[in-house]
Amino acid sequence: MEHVDTIVVGAGVSGLSAARLLADAGQRVIVLEARDRVGGRVHTDRTGAATDRGASWIHGVTDSPVAAAAAAFGMPMVEFTVGGYQPDSRPIAYYGPDGVRLSDEAARAFAADVHTVDATLRDVIAESAPEASYRDVTDAALARQGWDAERTQRVREYLEHRSEEQYGVWIDDLAAHGLDDDSIDGDEVVFPEGYDVLPTRLAEGLDVRLDHAVTAIDRRDGIRIRTAHGEFTADAAVVTVPVGVLRSGAVEFTPPLPAVNADALSRLEMNAFEKVFLRFPERFWDEGVYAIRQQGPEGRWWHSWYDLTALHGEPTLLTFAAGPAARGIRDGSDEEVVESVLAQLRRLFGDRVAQPVGVIRTDWQDDPWSHGSYAYMTLGSTTADHDDLATPIDGILHLAGEATWTDDPATVPAAMLSGHRAAERVLGRDVPIERLWAHA
Repeated sequence: MEHVDTIVVGAGVSGLSAARLLADAGQRVIVLEARDRVGGRVHTDRTGAATDRGASWIHGVTDSPVAAAAAAFGMPMVEFTVGGYQPDSRPIAYYGPDGVRLSDEAARAFAADVHTVDATLRDVIAESAPEASYRDVTDAALARQGWDAERTQRVREYLEHRSEEQYGVWIDDLAAHGLDDDSIDGDEVVFPEGYDVLPTRLAEGLDVRLDHAVTAIDRRDGIRIRTAHGEFTADAAVVTVPVGVLRSGAVEFTPPLPAVNADALSRLEMNAFEKVFLRFPERFWDEGVYAIRQQGPEGRWWHSWYDLTALHGEPTLLTFAAGPAARGIRDGSDEEVVESVLAQLRRLFGDRVAQPVGVIRTDWQDDPWSHGSYAYMTLGSTTADHDDLATPIDGILHLAGEATWTDDPATVPAAMLSGHRAAERVLGRDVPIERLWAHA
């Protein structure tokens, strides 16, 4: 039976960040990973042009440790500031409920309405009841505007879609504070050569055991971890598996997680959020737009498309199936899903819409090692639940990952920062996060 200083469970960005810092500090570290690859929910499909099935964006490069690491690792970045579901800031082609593109003036007026409601929303959320949903607070903010039904409905739809695209959940199921972190500092960027370069570089030199699914963690006498390949022991452990795995019971904790961790976990759930990439033989949409969005009831499932042509020079649109749409397409074939998307594009562009020559569709909600794309706050949850989930256990067990970081959960920076925090807690001292890329 192998014994090391620290065992890290999960070779995503959080686990690799913790392991790299601990190893850099001289510890003996083993990383146990259930998948046959590193990266976790950072996963690049390389069957053709690099396509990020999981994380795609850095949502704001200002003071981002991920941006700093990517630069140090020589990862090319392309500016694409629209991933935070902004109403403007970059060129967006809006189409009204009738399928006709809005004039620039009408699009600006609509974006101004969204900003007006957002300004009101801050106070409404601060005053909201503990069990309030994001629907409750957005409806209250809309009611304060005194607009007519049509104007109100357009912004209401936008807020519904923002809840879905940011957290992959229907607006009634997201806590009122669920989008408190919805802010972007600096440009957003994507990676034409793939986001998975980041975890690949972080894993260099580490002892990573792939296909090692952890089934039990016992902390009664140090750390004892069971896998199908045997048991491992350590003085400490950092567990970075997603909320969906923690909630599934796939990992047995002995003793059970303390109340502070377990209660926080009970109020966080994994979302339903899938991507559909469509590569076309030629562009049929307008040049110079970052996104295409349609308003009205036809946009219930498919309302936003993102132009990724600049990444590889191939005409490509990305759309998200989020929340109800993701659940709705779960059992559909690729052909059925693509036809559903194309039907909406034809409303806007007519016969110019050709059949795609390439399709990539994700299925994170049925992934056994995640059970979804990322975590969201259910009704009754507070932002403190993220930090509470990461409360150290008996001084030797530490939970980390995107769901354990309060300031910007559901992001790769959150994963990296939580791994950094866990490493510092194991070591009992401060460690510069720059050590992650110091030897790049």
